[in-house]
Amino acid sequence: MSSALMANYGHPELQFEHGQGVYLYTADQQRYLDFTAGIAVNCLGHCHPHLVKAIREQSERLWHTSNLFSNIPTERLAQRLVDLSFADRVFFANSGTEAVECGFKMMRRYHYHHGRKQRVRIISLTQSFHGRTLAPIAACLNPLHTEGFLVGDSGFDQVPFGDLQALRAAITEQTAGVILEPVQGEGGIRAVAVDYLKAVRQLCDEHGILLMFDEVQSGMGRTGHLFAHEALGVTPDLLASAKGLGGGFPIGACLSIEKVAEVMTAGTHGSTFGGNPLATAVGNAVMDYISDPAFLQTVQQRSARLRAGLDVLIQQYPTVLAEHTGLGLMVGLRCTCSNADLIKAFMQVKLLAVKAGGNSIRLLPPLNISESEIDEALALIKAACDSLS
Repeated sequence: MSSALMANYGHPELQFEHGQGVYLYTADQQRYLDFTAGIAVNCLGHCHPHLVKAIREQSERLWHTSNLFSNIPTERLAQRLVDLSFADRVFFANSGTEAVECGFKMMRRYHYHHGRKQRVRIISLTQSFHGRTLAPIAACLNPLHTEGFLVGDSGFDQVPFGDLQALRAAITEQTAGVILEPVQGEGGIRAVAVDYLKAVRQLCDEHGILLMFDEVQSGMGRTGHLFAHEALGVTPDLLASAKGLGGGFPIGACLSIEKVAEVMTAGTHGSTFGGNPLATAVGNAVMDYISDPAFLQTVQQRSARLRAGLDVLIQQYPTVLAEHTGLGLMVGLRCTCSNADLIKAFMQVKLLAVKAGGNSIRLLPPLNISESEIDEALALIKAACDSLS
């Protein structure tokens, strides 16, 4: 069947009619165990009743007014994020890439405001992913994303992942800041080493430049902490959040410390839809769960169960699986076979997962997954490995 959609996503054949919890269903009621969670978005699974209730109630009250006016759900969500994080201020957008763009603008504006107009360049790491708009693709320099779109370097420098000497050498009088993912997502679920992260923080402080974390994928409880950097013991100046923040409803947020946020005066940045009451009402419903320390502890326990099961399978199927990586329920499964072949084998047994760099697969289940559902996933992974070995 032909589609009126552009072909930039290829032509996916699998189509789902509805979802419930950790499962997706086709029109003929074929059930799939969903370990994509909308690429780490559906943090409480599909159609969670608390989120459904929140969006229904808000939809009957107020959808959108623009930022010409204040609204209660948005003020409340901003305050909750501030109370639970390093941040003093929040800007709401509609997506992760918009949250990153906001951070880039704030880095440059911060130095401009203090008379350092030459400080416009931003350093990123190889194999990073920060979104698909022009500034984020310039930061990541992935030729698959930049070809035909990027002219010049747009003020970004890139250094090898984990190479502190290269980062130190890249800092100049033009550097405004550094952006990195505490746990790389698209790059293959690679957690940054704690010693490296601490050294980057120190370098930024020494040179008077800003440190921004992209926690679009690793944040919102995904690692068993509200944000992954909390487990690593390093605090940024800026942070981009999205994905799980809306539990499936589009929302992004750029979090900032006061000394950086204060340069964003009236008119310096904006978003028509960003921070609308419908999105932030759902965000508040998500926060009702993931702000609970007991819930985050359960995420860590479920992660331990999943990873213990993967350890067994890695031992049993060395020609298919090499190792698991990442933190919490942000799980990378590095393959010894082709990751594309394993994704297909997963689909054959009705398990859904996400491809990543480094010949890896991402396992990103809902954070409220049960022990029995984890055991079901491990049985399906075993069946897929059997078919390939």
